[in-house]
Amino acid sequence: MLFSSQVFLYFFLPITLIIYYLSPRKFRNFILLVASLVFYAWGEPVYILIMLFSTVFDYVNGLLIDKFQKENKNRYAKIVLIVSVVGNLSILGFFKYSNFLITNLNSLFHFDLSLLSIALPIGISFYTFQTMSYTIDVYKKNVEAQKNLISFATYVTLFPQLIAGPIVKYRDVRESLENRKENISDFSEGVKRFILGLFKKVMLANNIGFLWESINAIPNQEMSVILAWIGAICFTLQIYYDFSGYSDMAIGLGKMFGFHFLENFNFPYLSKSITEFWRRWHISLGSWFKEYVYIPLGGNRKGMKRTIINLLIVWFLTGLWH
Repeated sequence: MLFSSQVFLYFFLPITLIIYYLSPRKFRNFILLVASLVFYAWGEPVYILIMLFSTVFDYVNGLLIDKFQKENKNRYAKIVLIVSVVGNLSILGFFKYSNFLITNLNSLFHFDLSLLSIALPIGISFYTFQTMSYTIDVYKKNVEAQKNLISFATYVTLFPQLIAGPIVKYRDVRESLENRKENISDFSEGVKRFILGLFKKVMLANNIGFLWESINAIPNQEMSVILAWIGAICFTLQIYYDFSGYSDMAIGLGKMFGFHFLENFNFPYLSKSITEFWRRWHISLGSWFKEYVYIPLGGNRKGMKRTIINLLIVWFLTGLWH
């Protein structure tokens, strides 16, 4: 189910909002959880089991890490953290990169391996990064372990940011999960932001995308230099308006339900350097890799050579993710 689809706009969203605001406050997380699971299961109900597994898996891991640390059993806490990270990356790697790996092995070594008949579960990168960052933050004592499974599951499955982000860290919404206070001002701002994102997606990204597809279909020998440049510009704009449009819609939807997600794009094509572009494009992903990969590797604290290596590792991983 896409945010721009008629099913979402005319049925799912209005019904969810009505039920949500008519329900007592203590049931609203549960309403959001059920709505999010319906949203996720709409296109591929089988893969909801993976999301539920990831949710319960890291909910338990968070509790175990907290328990062991309180008992001064830091070694066991670290083992649980490693299990969490390896488990999450294994699930993500299998579904996202199995066929990518097989294709490259066939190409490099002339193997004849068959591709796996598996589809990429919607949003698996986003909820995997979210649950993994949660257990890391619990281990680093940046947050307390969430005791309420419904609240934690709501955080993981929250449908506004499930498809295309932004990647939401638990510590950024933990207060909202328990004590958010919806109001008319936030709701109206959320509607405006959602409409802006919908305009970007439907009117700009989709139409620019049609033009790009038409140009891309032209044989190379028949394409002029000017047309090639127009195609490149169309492709560039289509990616931006599609991605930032979904982020705008997600941020707007979050405000409708009382959540305040961080910004994900800040006019990246106005950047004057690669570094600035990095800070402006998919901000939540960049900050995630900076906090959970770049800094743990040493960041820029171990000399120029190590800094360059760390940056290359992060750029490679983010490129692979995209």
